[in-house]
Amino acid sequence: MSLKIVVLAKQVPDTRNVGKDAMKEDGTVNRAALPAIFNPDDLNALEMALQVKEALPDAEILVITMGPPRAADIVRESLYRGADRGFLLTDAKFAGSDTLATSYALSKAVMRCQPDLIFCGVQAIDGDTAQVGPQIAEKLNFPQITYAEALIAVSSKKISLKRRLEHGVETVEAALPLLVTVHSSAPACRARNARRVMQFKHAHTPSELTGIARDYTQIYRQHPCLNIEEWNVQTIEADLAKLGLSGSPTKVKKVDNVVLVQKESKQMSDSDADVELMITELMENHIIG
Repeated sequence: MSLKIVVLAKQVPDTRNVGKDAMKEDGTVNRAALPAIFNPDDLNALEMALQVKEALPDAEILVITMGPPRAADIVRESLYRGADRGFLLTDAKFAGSDTLATSYALSKAVMRCQPDLIFCGVQAIDGDTAQVGPQIAEKLNFPQITYAEALIAVSSKKISLKRRLEHGVETVEAALPLLVTVHSSAPACRARNARRVMQFKHAHTPSELTGIARDYTQIYRQHPCLNIEEWNVQTIEADLAKLGLSGSPTKVKKVDNVVLVQKESKQMSDSDADVELMITELMENHIIG
């Protein structure tokens, strides 16, 4: 029996290049003003899954991403780099989900795959909570290893990993099934494979196909791997009360968009009064504190 691996990946706004238009007046992220990218930690997670497949060639890698229809780009990018299949979890009813509702939806999707191993990034750069992975493990009743940064050994029954700690590292071993959150210090994901790009460049979701003039019916019949399945609330048999805003107890009161820009310089003495004045100004400008 081959090992089944699920990689959870997210499409995120590139918050590494935040400008003054990054936030809307209501405090939400202005996603139209930021390019959408593959969450960096999730790329590290994909690479670790690919390393497991190299050690166990019969392993199968499935990628699940949750988001709007354009998030299918994440599935294609994963296929280009070595994943076997991908699924897009998309439904307007998922909108507004916090980490609790998101982990519930993803756990229901993962249950459909019945994996032996789950890999995901430690956190997403648009939220930085590091909560979704552990919450999924809790909902699935899976043991978990967090902050993994290197694969040491793996078999069909157990895995050994090095994990990053605040003041060092440790080596841990766990039996499967298991969820692993992968740290940014793990090896970077390999580049796209040119042959796989040619093979999967026409992989689309049903929603994407409705906007394409070309008829792909025959191609998809001959090459089922090009079909990126879309899953909605009904597909994963989720409870609507646990999704979206209604299933999200976390309420964001206010978000400030802090953009550091160069201003005029100021010379200050080393007196206590000047030091206190400098600290006050830095706190008022949200640079510290």
